[in-house]
This record gives sequence, C-alpha cells and structure tokens, in this order.
Amino acid sequence: MPIARDIEPITADDATIAQALEDAFLPGLLPALAQATGDFSLLSDELRPPAMQPGVPQGGMSDQQQAKARELALEALKRLRDEGPSPQERPIEDDVRRIVEWMTSSPASDDYIPLLIEELAPSGQDPRAPDWHANGRDFKVAIIGAGMSGILAGIRLNQAGVPFTILEKNDGVGGTWLENTYPGARVDVPSAFYSYSFAQKIDWPHSFSTQQALLDYFCECADEAGIRDKIRFNTEVESVTFDDGTCTWSLALRTPDGGHETVEAQAVVSAVGQLNRPKLPDIPGRGTFEGPSFHSAQWDHDVDLAGKTVAVIGTGASAAQFVPEIAQEVEQLYVFQRTPNWSFPVPNYHEETPAGLQWLFRHVPHYLHWYRFWLFWTTSDGLLPAAMVDENWDKKESLSQENDQLRMLLTMAMQGQYADRPDLFEKALPHYPPAAKRILLDNGSWAESMKRDNVELITEPIEEITPDGVKTVDGTLRPVDAIIYGTGFTASKFLSPMKVTGRDGADLNEQWGGDARAYLGITVPNFPNFFMLYGPNTNIVVNGSIIYFSECEVQYVLGCLKLLLQNGHRAMVCRQDVHDAYNERIDSDNLLRAWGASDVNSWYKSDSGRVAQNWPYNLIEYWQQTREPDPADYVFL
Repeated sequence: MPIARDIEPITADDATIAQALEDAFLPGLLPALAQATGDFSLLSDELRPPAMQPGVPQGGMSDQQQAKARELALEALKRLRDEGPSPQERPIEDDVRRIVEWMTSSPASDDYIPLLIEELAPSGQDPRAPDWHANGRDFKVAIIGAGMSGILAGIRLNQAGVPFTILEKNDGVGGTWLENTYPGARVDVPSAFYSYSFAQKIDWPHSFSTQQALLDYFCECADEAGIRDKIRFNTEVESVTFDDGTCTWSLALRTPDGGHETVEAQAVVSAVGQLNRPKLPDIPGRGTFEGPSFHSAQWDHDVDLAGKTVAVIGTGASAAQFVPEIAQEVEQLYVFQRTPNWSFPVPNYHEETPAGLQWLFRHVPHYLHWYRFWLFWTTSDGLLPAAMVDENWDKKESLSQENDQLRMLLTMAMQGQYADRPDLFEKALPHYPPAAKRILLDNGSWAESMKRDNVELITEPIEEITPDGVKTVDGTLRPVDAIIYGTGFTASKFLSPMKVTGRDGADLNEQWGGDARAYLGITVPNFPNFFMLYGPNTNIVVNGSIIYFSECEVQYVLGCLKLLLQNGHRAMVCRQDVHDAYNERIDSDNLLRAWGASDVNSWYKSDSGRVAQNWPYNLIEYWQQTREPDPADYVFL
C-alpha cells in the first residue's frame, strides 16, 4: 500500500529547514532523527518531554528545551541532506524500546513492543499482513459493506489469496464518510491516527480530517489495493442464511435494478457498522411538518437554508459540527437540546496542518511514525482511569477523584467560553459524569454559535411538532421553515434490518433478544463462519481510534480462516460457554465505567439499559485477545 509515499530527499537550504522547524512537533521529531541518523545522543535526559498527556503543547517542553531541540534537529537534518540516512543495522525492536522509554519516561513493557511495531510499522513494512496464502482453495467470503472495515477486510483477504466479494448498498466506498455530507463533517480523532497502520498518509491537509479528505483516503486505499473491481455497488443484503448440510451461507440480495438474487459463500464478514441507520425521534406530530425536514446523516443539499428560520433537534456530535456552520447563513436558528455535552478543548480542531510540519513529514524518515506514536499513547488509554468508578465515591456528578478532576478541567474550559453569558453557561453545563457520553472536541465554535444574536438554545422539552413549527411543553410555538434532526443512529440494533439465520434455523435477532452480544465482538454461538467487524462491545469512548479495533478484528478473522483452510475444516462456531463467560466479564466491568454507572441517556445502551457498544478495557488487552484465535474456543464442523 503506497499511500504513505516515499520520503523525499532534502534539497532545501539551511534557512528553509530552520523555518520548517518552527512548526515541528519536537517530541516526535527527535526520535525520528535519532533513528534515521543512528545518533541516539539526540535523546538526552535534558530534552525529554516532561508531560506525555493529550493537549499539552510540545509535551510540556520549556522554551529552553525547545530551542535546544531545534538547534540539534537542524544539525541532524543538514546531515540527512548532505549524507543521507544511516543504514538500519540495529534490530528495530531495540530502536523502538529506546525511543519509547525516552518519550514516556518509563520502562517499555515487553508486551507493548510488538504491539507498537505492528501499529507504527516503523520499518516501513506491514507487520499485520497475513503470513499465509489460500493457494487456490475453493473457499469464498462475502463481505457486507465497503466502509472503512469492509475495505480493510478486502485488503487482507486479497493478500491471503482468499476469493471474496464486497456487497455495498451505496454507489461508492467509504461508508460513514460517503453518507455523512453535512456541513462541517470531520473526524474527532487526529488524522495521523485515523488511518490504517499500513497505509499512513504523510500529507493530511488538516490536523483533524474533513469528510471529503477521509472519503478520498479510503477511495485511494481501495483503488491502490485493487479491490474496487471486487465490490458490487448498489447491492443490499436483505438476509443471510446458513445451510447446515453444506456449511455454506446464502445471501439474499436486492440488486441495483430492484430485483432479487442469491449468492453463496463459505464465510460472511459483516462490516455494516453501528452508526449507519439514522434515528428519528419519537415526537408527536413529526410527520405533520409541512416544510423540508431531514436527518443530518441524510443531508438534503437541495434545501437552501440561507435566510431561513431553522430548527435543529438534537445536540450530539453531528450537531456540534454542523450548527456552527449553518448558524452563519440562516436568519434564525433554534437549537433544541435534551442533554448537554462535555467538550474537550482542542484549539487546532479546524486548523490546517502547518506547512513546516507537512514539509518535515515529507522529508524526515520515521517522523510520521513517531508523531503517530505520540497520538497513540496520549489518546489511547490516557483518559481511561478517569472513566473508572470508585465505588466509595460519594459525589453525584462524578464517579471518582480522577473523574472529578476531569470534570473540573472541562468545567473551567466552559466557564472561559461563556464568561460573558452565564445564562448560556447554565444551559450548556452537563450534570452527569464526564465519559458517560462521548466527550466532544471543541475549539470554541459551539459557544460562539450559541452567543450569536440569531441563535437560541432551548432546553424546554418538545411537546409536539406542528405543520409549521416546534412547540415546547411551556406552550411556546416557534414557527420554522425547516427542521434538521441531529438525533443519532439506531446503534443498538446491530445488523438491522438484515435478517441472519444460523444453525437449525436460529434467528440472530431473536437470540439476542434486543441485547446484542458476541465473543470479542466478532463471533456468536449458532452462527458458524459468521464474523462481525465493529460488533457488540467494540466501540471505544475515551481511548483510541476505531481503525485500531478494526485492524485487530480483521487480523482475528484472518486467523480463523487460516485455521479452517489449513486444517481442512468446513466451518467453526463459537462455544456457548466461552461466549457467555466473556460477556459476563464485559457486562460486569462496563458497570464500573462512567458509561455504565451513569443513568444519563446515551446511544451506548440498548433499550434494556445494557451497555451493548463499549469496550471497558485498555487497547493492548483487545490486541492480545485478537492476535490469533484459540481453537479451544470453537467447535469445528
């Protein structure tokens, strides 16, 4: 996968290099230069970053440290220009350990070194590529969905020589990033981390990528991997049924012309995601409104909002992005809020990647890898302790000392944003523990939008929607020209509306009974050779990138297929006792996290109140459990 592009040789003069260094992220640059030149004296104790925490500029390096680091980096870059990089004669494990210990100020765990080599790919290789090949075996896989996870599964199956077809209901690849085209749509994970480990991109235009940039990236990955011609577009899977006699799956399809077709496969990989079916609120009169109305995930670009009076119902992650955009063009905007959000201050959330930083990414070997490591380390498990419950804690709006400290930090940031509008601050301040719902990223644009003269934040509950507007329980009717729903997705209805039938006619939705569960979020008893990506309890709240989880899941699925093909089995099915013991642990520990202990409404929970989405542990634990399947966990057919 050549997405990352080759590093360009340095031909610039000293002044140009020095100018680029003004935009450098120094805690990642010094390790890259040490690895590239072999000069590990660059990683001295006096230049060690003191605070490896999210949001701390330059890792807390003092002005004196930064000046010295730039001085040393300039000399190292001049050597790279004049002499070229030194040959990598040292074991990559030694370099990784040495750099990690310098960056983190702590011994590098033996468990973490192989994980980091996989995730960072610092040698330029692809450590997660399958180490086996199907060698022409008659075994076909059907992948449902051509979003981020479906593309990834296709790439890995292609590398392993396993025949496959991707079935996609849309007319293009990209999933979420194809469907969500609302104004301001962008990711809330840093661009360098929200990308495949084996296809790192050195020229992200923004620190946090826009929808179009991410769509372009996933399209490019699909094209360069040569899997686009294995995708059937505008083809929706209506049902999948397992045949006990032949150990094959039959997939009933709705074809582009509206007709029906059935295809067969020996295994099915569901990559339909959790956040792809818009949820409209159950508000009386919703269908009576006579003006245009739509969900943010189905944005109607034919509706001109300029100069109109608009109602936005819902203030979740999507609304937090599109409201500041449309507030600038509408005549009047009414924002109806049920639950306020905690937001983490990220000043550069909308900013372009600095020119000097982009120059360094293009010219310094390994720099992107160590910049990515910093993001990985500080955004992976850094906030997880703040989401854990102290059962002896007695405050109502926090769950532990760490959670309370996070609450105070976020509250102080909001107080600064609303210093001139205490009335809005009271409406915007959440009264539930941080991390009970997704913490949004914010550069102040939401508060500025709420303070606009043409914007009103409304917290009174909605009584009904009328033909001409929205009426709240206090009796106020606000006439509007258009309504936009930012009300999220039917996340807990996994695989819906697809019907999945397994062994002996088992219906997956009936087996779940409204509470989706799976072993590792991937496999389910009674459903042989049926694998899920982004399945139950694989969502992450305060740690990491969902792409990390998808890579772990796909590696596990490929390991399962390897077991089948190399041992002559026709199918494998998860044992019920293994599945149940795993989920008992998941359920128990989710109740000891903010999202399980709090009673605030969130999409993390199913209708019964069970946390069906979230992973309650750190990232390395999931990686360890999914590196390869344990045959003892399965029954082979």
